[in-house]
Amino acid sequence: MMKLVSWNVNGIRACVKKGFLEYFQQVNADIFCLQETKLQAGQIELQLEGYHQYWNYALKKGYSGTAVFTKIKPLSVRYGIGELNEEAEGRILTLEYDQFYLVNIYTPNAKRDLTRLSYRLEWEDEIRTYLQQLDQVKPVIMCGDLNVAHEEIDLKNAKSNRGNSGFTIEERGKMTALLEEGFIDTFRYFYPEQEGAYTWWSYMNKVRERNIGWRIDYFITSTRVAECLKDAYIHPKTLGSDHCPIILEIDC
Repeated sequence: MMKLVSWNVNGIRACVKKGFLEYFQQVNADIFCLQETKLQAGQIELQLEGYHQYWNYALKKGYSGTAVFTKIKPLSVRYGIGELNEEAEGRILTLEYDQFYLVNIYTPNAKRDLTRLSYRLEWEDEIRTYLQQLDQVKPVIMCGDLNVAHEEIDLKNAKSNRGNSGFTIEERGKMTALLEEGFIDTFRYFYPEQEGAYTWWSYMNKVRERNIGWRIDYFITSTRVAECLKDAYIHPKTLGSDHCPIILEIDC
């Protein structure tokens, strides 16, 4: 059995001061993925015994960024998805293992005024093509903050948020298109009708306490590994970020 964890930490340096390392040790993941690390090389040194660490830093300081901590050394690591093996905002890390590809993603936000929506939709098409290409070689496990609530069940106030960033018809349609290409939203695979299951809450007063949230963090896998999936769940009580960790258990 393998346990994988994904968490948008909204700044790893801040999260470490709020209990990150205690949670990390407690959860004892085989693979632990971070999004929105918000730092450059050399700005933090984490002593994670038994783990290999891989970081993809954004060029812009204090912005974006991803990381993967893994007990199992990967066969290869790719930063970004282009031929140059780099990506300016540090949003993609791909680790190749014997049985699968792990793709850790921090999807761009369309912004409140939707000024980045067109870029976001192009990104979605590129990522879908990339995942399909990988899937032709071996199964894919993709995780991260995908910045979209796919269905109305995935956020508290669906009606008032229609058309807003993260819940536009276009963004939701791109998620549907991905799933239709042979991928599984693992949480909904196990819990198709569970309401109130969220992974992000605004910092506004009492929003998290009242569970007025969105489910925008996902583990997405190739359909052909469905029989390997054992559980997918959320740790909403784990603090340290405006997001909470999500977990996938697999046995292949």
